[in-house]
Amino acid sequence: MNMSEPTKFSALRGEMRSREPMARHVSWRAGGCAEHAYVPADLADLLALLRLLPPHEPVHMVGLGSNLLVRDGGLRGTVVLLHGILNRVDVHGDVIRAEAGVAAPKVARLAAMNGLGGAEFLAGIPGTVGGALAMNAGCYGGETWKIVAGVTMVDRGGALHERGPGDFDIGYRSVKPRHAGEEWFVAARFRLPRGDAARSRATIKELLARRIASQPLAQPNAGSVFRNPPNDFAARLIDACGLKGTAVGGAMISPKHANFIVNTGGASAADIEALIEIARAAVRGRFGIELESEVRIIGEKA
Repeated sequence: MNMSEPTKFSALRGEMRSREPMARHVSWRAGGCAEHAYVPADLADLLALLRLLPPHEPVHMVGLGSNLLVRDGGLRGTVVLLHGILNRVDVHGDVIRAEAGVAAPKVARLAAMNGLGGAEFLAGIPGTVGGALAMNAGCYGGETWKIVAGVTMVDRGGALHERGPGDFDIGYRSVKPRHAGEEWFVAARFRLPRGDAARSRATIKELLARRIASQPLAQPNAGSVFRNPPNDFAARLIDACGLKGTAVGGAMISPKHANFIVNTGGASAADIEALIEIARAAVRGRFGIELESEVRIIGEKA
């Protein structure tokens, strides 16, 4: 974006920031700056931004940043900060429509309040609806796309598209569009069966208790770092390599859960990325298994 042409963007109603520290917007609280960051006023403002940006401008949509690492050298292009902006969520019969900036646990609670089942697992996902859609997030036996009836997406030119599950190749922690061109999720429709409200609330309470007991939630982290390989668990493999408590700078493989890397204070993105590679190499060397990352790593190295 050429910031010397302010009149081009004067019609926008949101907030444009330069050299925005991405550590403020990722759950690891580490990493470099975004060249530009934009907080849209609403969906219409987001569409206007996309229509105004040069076609070559890299664009990154960020919700809670709970599965994202921005390298210390920073990020070229424009980051669009969606959490708290695209935040509408409505219930229509057995369908919940939630915009991409809505926190996933909010959908779980709203479903339970309205006597709808099948969304309880979303209470254990520390991200937004947009992030959950992009990676088919799941936990405790549930997966996002198993309850998706349809999605609304926006393309690089600011046009909206309605798409269904059949427009994607969906796998374990993987969602690949079958259509060409760059698009992002802006809303989802979740179709849920009727359930028992009290039972759903109890299930959510139980899932949250299990999460508190098993995960290092008191320290900045990005949730599970690696996908579980077939018929095994990444945490078990990393633990078997004796890596719990291993530290690089301010980053550490959690002694509580081996598939979590925590920021113990002042960790750089390079510290975290180094631990990711240490764990991957150790598991490869001992078990011959190549761990695949759940975390997106973007940006330039310092």
